Amino acid sequence: MTSSPRPIRDVAVDLVRRLQDAGHVAYFAGGCVRDQLLGFEPLEYDIATDAVPDQLKAIFPGSHLVGESFGVVLVRSGGHTLDIATFRAEGAYSDHRHPDTVSFCDAREDSGRRDFTINGIFYDPVTDTHIDYHEGQADLKRGVLRSIGVPGDRFNEDHLRMLRAVRFAARFGLDIDPDTAAAIREHAGELGGVSRERVGIEVRRMAVEGNWASAVVLMAELGLETSVLGCAAGVEAWPRSTHLETHCPREPGRHQAAIAAWLLDRHGSNAALDASQLDDVGDRLVSSNQDRAMLRDIIETHALVQAQWEGASVAFQKRLAVRGGFPWAVCLLAATCPEDAARIDRRVEELARTGLQPKPLLCGDDLISAGLVPGPGFSRVLDAVYDAQLEGRIGTIDEALALVRSIEP
Repeated sequence: MTSSPRPIRDVAVDLVRRLQDAGHVAYFAGGCVRDQLLGFEPLEYDIATDAVPDQLKAIFPGSHLVGESFGVVLVRSGGHTLDIATFRAEGAYSDHRHPDTVSFCDAREDSGRRDFTINGIFYDPVTDTHIDYHEGQADLKRGVLRSIGVPGDRFNEDHLRMLRAVRFAARFGLDIDPDTAAAIREHAGELGGVSRERVGIEVRRMAVEGNWASAVVLMAELGLETSVLGCAAGVEAWPRSTHLETHCPREPGRHQAAIAAWLLDRHGSNAALDASQLDDVGDRLVSSNQDRAMLRDIIETHALVQAQWEGASVAFQKRLAVRGGFPWAVCLLAATCPEDAARIDRRVEELARTGLQPKPLLCGDDLISAGLVPGPGFSRVLDAVYDAQLEGRIGTIDEALALVRSIEP
């Protein structure tokens, strides 16, 4: 029988202790330290140490070196795999993403290469001590996100840090330090040179991790919106993005709903968002085919419930209510038309009593058995039969076949 993994924090503490027992400096580093200080339970732990890769491999036999120049070793222990990285200093970033050179150093110098003060804090879990060279703890208490060192230098090294600043500020409810914000505005146009895939990853993380409305507002205020979506909105209100944050669940589909809210807020609910515009957004965010289809479904369904729900047939309403984008579309509709959304919710509850998506009484093979010749009219006949089934006008296969015979081929 396979034993259950140990708590990951216990495993991380043991690895730090083994390094220290071997005579090395070793700390927790980065996001896990920040999250602990904020009262969140980290999902992963990174360890930083003065031990170089050969020493790490000797201390942890079977460990896997994933980047010798970066001094990163993967250690498997207690059912978890953790990153242990040697303290390092970095040279220039010619590609504005990766350092040209790396050299090993001490903890202080390593902390200086990191992006923001809240991410530059080390923690020794053995002695319960924080090592903070840049006043990151004070910034957390003040609710401020501040670059380490000269902000413009940090963003020139890695342009993606500008979006990370938005993500962290929105997620943790932080104000961006004025000098840091000014540097983002100055360098905002350079975000266009960042890999679109990495931009998309950051935007999707904003949508699921933190306050989406705050992220949208910050991107607009800092001049990042144009680089992300291709143009600036020039609007001041973000009702759907705000409603999504406060009323819509954090479950699969949320990030597509967030993008839909963003687009509807930018263009207005009555604007025609055609397929080419949605494809452009998908390209800019390097979205999967599944994500593109969901975004399109949410936008289309939102337009349909606004324009055609009232007075529509039972069949139309039931077909619409089972679309994947329907719950998100109604949630976004509630931001601007709460009474309409409430009526739709009540109506769906009524429709559900007779089944929103029953198994069709007939399929194509049934039509062939009934003597119909396969052709373009098959789908029209099957749709008509299923509509009648949804509306309760037929309930048996015999009734369905009778309806088929009454429909002109």
